[in-house]
This record gives sequence, C-alpha cells and structure tokens, in this order.
Amino acid sequence: MKNIVRLLLFSFAVLTTSGFYCNANDNSFFPDVVKEVTKGTVAIAINAPIKHTAPRILGTGFVVGEGKYVVTNYHVVSEPLDPTIVEDYVVLSGEGKKVKMLKGTVEYIDPQHDIALIVLSEPLTPLVLADESLLPAGTEIAFTGFPIGAILGLFPATHRGYISALTPDAIPAKNSDQLTLEMMKRLLDTSKIYQLDATAYPGNSGSPVYDIHSGKVVGIINKVIVKDTKESALSTPSGISYAIPVMFIQQLISRAEGKQ
Repeated sequence: MKNIVRLLLFSFAVLTTSGFYCNANDNSFFPDVVKEVTKGTVAIAINAPIKHTAPRILGTGFVVGEGKYVVTNYHVVSEPLDPTIVEDYVVLSGEGKKVKMLKGTVEYIDPQHDIALIVLSEPLTPLVLADESLLPAGTEIAFTGFPIGAILGLFPATHRGYISALTPDAIPAKNSDQLTLEMMKRLLDTSKIYQLDATAYPGNSGSPVYDIHSGKVVGIINKVIVKDTKESALSTPSGISYAIPVMFIQQLISRAEGKQ
C-alpha cells in the first residue's frame, strides 16, 4: 500500500512539474501582444506631392500620451522641410494598403537622447509605457517597425530577443584624433542604454521596444546615436542594436504636458 501511495505522489509531482514547464514556455500569447502593439506603431514620412507621388518613409514611431503624440528618433524628423512647396511630416497608420495618413508637427525634442515628440492632428490608438525602472540584462523583449519602408504598403515586422547589457551611450576613444564633439559632450554626461541581442535595421529607428508578455514599451530603437558616439571610433562598427530606455520618453512627454 505504501508503495502505491509513493508511486501516486511521484506521478503527481512529475505531472505538476511538466505542466509548469510547458506553461512557462508557452508562447501562444505572443501573437496577440504583437497585434496590439502594431495598432499603435506607425511609419514616419515626408509628404511632398510636388516632389513625390507617395509619402517618403523615414522611419518608425509609436503613439503615446492618450493618442495625441507620436514618439520617434529625432534624427528621423530632423530634415528641414522646404518652405517653398507643400511639404509636411506625416504619420502613416494601418497595415497593407489600408493606410491612414495624418499630418504631424514636431514640437518637442531631446537631441541628447535622439528623441522627438510629434503632435498629431487627430488621436490614434496609444501604446502603454512601462515605468522608468531600468530592466536587467536577460529580460526578453521584442520590437516592431518598418525596416524596409513601405514600397508595397505598410507591413510591420517584429523581431524578438533580449537585453544583453546595460551600457553607457558613449565610450572613450583610443586616440585624441578619434574624439568627436558629440562624443566629448556625451562623455561629460553619459546615460545607460540597452544593448540588445536582436537585429534592428535602419528603418527600425524609432521602433517601440516592449515587454513580450505585457506589450508595455520599455524603450525605443536607435541606430544613429551609437554610430555617432559609442562606436564612432571603431574601424568596423559592430552592428549591435541599441535602445534608449523609456525614462527619457517619459521625461519628454512630461515636458510637453507641462507646456500646455
């Protein structure tokens, strides 16, 4: 009788452990998370009907602040608009050929962290921002954006990986002749950014980086800030992807809200 009880207890333990393992590795939730994040992920473009038959895609952005703002990288919207023709920054929302185009105005910027806030002409579905805490290395993340532009329509691509390190956004150069003015400024006031074990491409600049379980945004993809500072002294840039933590987005939104 004792042997039977032991066998039953052992079987129960195995089944319980196996069930926990399966649930812990169940990724069936992830497509739903991506679907929700995609609703608030947009393409940033310049619309100039006189020069182009369709808006020229510059990068990616995502909706925040109850739907009235879009966050992207500052370098994505730093190109001066031509005042002699009808030329505007626009936000493209939707998927495939069903795309909604909204005019946007770049009103708030943080050049140090390469972030810009675009004010929309009408609200869109916003993403939820995580709190300002820095996440540890090993945290699973994903990002969604438009790495190939939108030649055939808007088709967002999602990449998944994890945070591989928290690293300064600038490193000292080996020689004085490798120092740039931008690098010298950053060495005086460095910030911790995320190094990612996931590949981002140029069109991904401005993509939301989010928690794979909740979909909350924890950062924003950035390619230029690191090329101009952290890796500018390297003869062969690493191609590693980086993200600016959400705390700097929160600060820019707070600044915008304070001005209204």
